[in-house]
Amino acid sequence: MLETPARIEPLFFDDAVPTVLADLAIELQKAADELGRGLHPESAAELADLVRVMNSYYSNLIEGHNTRPRDIERALAGAAIDPERRPLALEAKAHVEVQRTIDGLGLRGELPIPTSIDFIRWVHRVFYNEMPEEFRFIDKPGGMTAEIVPGEFRLSADHDVVVGRHQPPSPGRVVAFMGYFQKRYAMAEKQASLRIIAIASAHHRLNYIHPFPDGNGRVSRLMSHAMALKAGIGGNGLWSISRGLARGLKDRGEYKRMMDHADSPRQGDRDRRGNLSESALKDFVEWFLTVALDQVRFSTAMFDLGRLETRYRALVKDIVDDKRAPDLVSAVLRYGSLPRGEANFVLKTSERTARNTLSDLVDRGFLKSDTPKAPVRIAFPLDFRERLFPNLFTDAEINAPEPRSLSFR
Repeated sequence: MLETPARIEPLFFDDAVPTVLADLAIELQKAADELGRGLHPESAAELADLVRVMNSYYSNLIEGHNTRPRDIERALAGAAIDPERRPLALEAKAHVEVQRTIDGLGLRGELPIPTSIDFIRWVHRVFYNEMPEEFRFIDKPGGMTAEIVPGEFRLSADHDVVVGRHQPPSPGRVVAFMGYFQKRYAMAEKQASLRIIAIASAHHRLNYIHPFPDGNGRVSRLMSHAMALKAGIGGNGLWSISRGLARGLKDRGEYKRMMDHADSPRQGDRDRRGNLSESALKDFVEWFLTVALDQVRFSTAMFDLGRLETRYRALVKDIVDDKRAPDLVSAVLRYGSLPRGEANFVLKTSERTARNTLSDLVDRGFLKSDTPKAPVRIAFPLDFRERLFPNLFTDAEINAPEPRSLSFR
C-alpha cells in the first residue's frame, strides 16, 4: 500500500464538499475580487512586484532563511551585496523572478494547469537554474553531498528521504505518484469550488510525495500561487500565501503542525475511504483557506487603496521641493502610465518645467520607465515603503479583521 499511488487519497472530497469549506471558498472569492478594485491595472502590477518581494521574504523565512528585503531588492537590481548575505538574497531573487513569470502567464491567459507534471518540473527547473551554487547540493549521511539537478525528480537510490515521521514514496515510485497526482487534480479543474479547495489539498499532497531532492516547499508555494491565479482568487497579485503560512493564524508553528496533521492515516470506517485521513484533510484545507482569507484581508487593510493616493501625495510633498510633483504622481497612479510628452498638460505648465518635475520624480524613484523615453509608471521605492505601507515586513498589528475561528478547534 505504501508504494501504491492511491496512498495519497483522498485528494479532495468526492461525495460532497463540507459546508464549512464551501462557505470559505465563497468568502475567499468575494474578498479577492475586491482586492485591487479601483486601482489602475498598471499601478496594481507595480504594487504586485512589491508583494512578490514580500512573498519571497516569507518563503525564505519558512525555510529558516532570514533575508533582508533591501538585499532582495539589491539582488533584483543586480547591485552589490555583502558576501555573507548574497546567497540568501539570490535565493529570494530566484523566487521573485519565477513568480513574476507565473504572474505574466496568468495575465496573458497562458497559465497551464499548475498541478501538471510539466508545470511543477518547470517551476523547480527555473528556480534552481537561478539558485546560487551554495544551495544546489544537499548533505547526505557520511559527509557526502548530492547535486540537485534543476527540474529532475528524485529518481536515484541516494535520493531516498525521510521528512520528520513521514516516509515519502521511494525514488523508483515518484514518477507513478506524480502521474496519479496530475490525473486526479486535473478533475478539480472542472468545478469552481473544487479549484479553490484543491489549492490547499494539492499543497499538502505534493509535499507528501516529496518529488524533488530539495525545494519541494518552495515549489509547492509557487504552485499554490499559480493555482490561486487559475482559480480566480489571485486578487491582482496583491496578496501572498507565503506570508500567511510563515506566520500562521496564532503562531509560527502552525504550518508545520498542520502539514504533519494532514499526514495522518485513516482513522477507521468513520474516516471515509482512502489511505489518509479525510477528517485531517478537511482540517488542513479549512486552516489553509482561512490563512488565505486572512492574508487577503491583511492586504486589503495594509494597502488601503482608497487612501493610497492621499498618502502618496503627502509623502511626495514632504520629500520633493516642487509643489507640482504631487499632482504628477496622482495622475500616473490614476491612469497607470503617462507619456513623458503629456506631463505639461497634466501640470498645466511649460514643457521644460514639466520635464524637470518628471525627471526629479524618476531620479528619486517615485516614477519609473522601461527606457529614458518610454512612458512613466508609478513606483514604490524601498526607502519610503514603510511610510506608504507600515509594517509590511514586520509582525506589528494592523487594523484588519480577526481571522475566523476554526470549526475543528
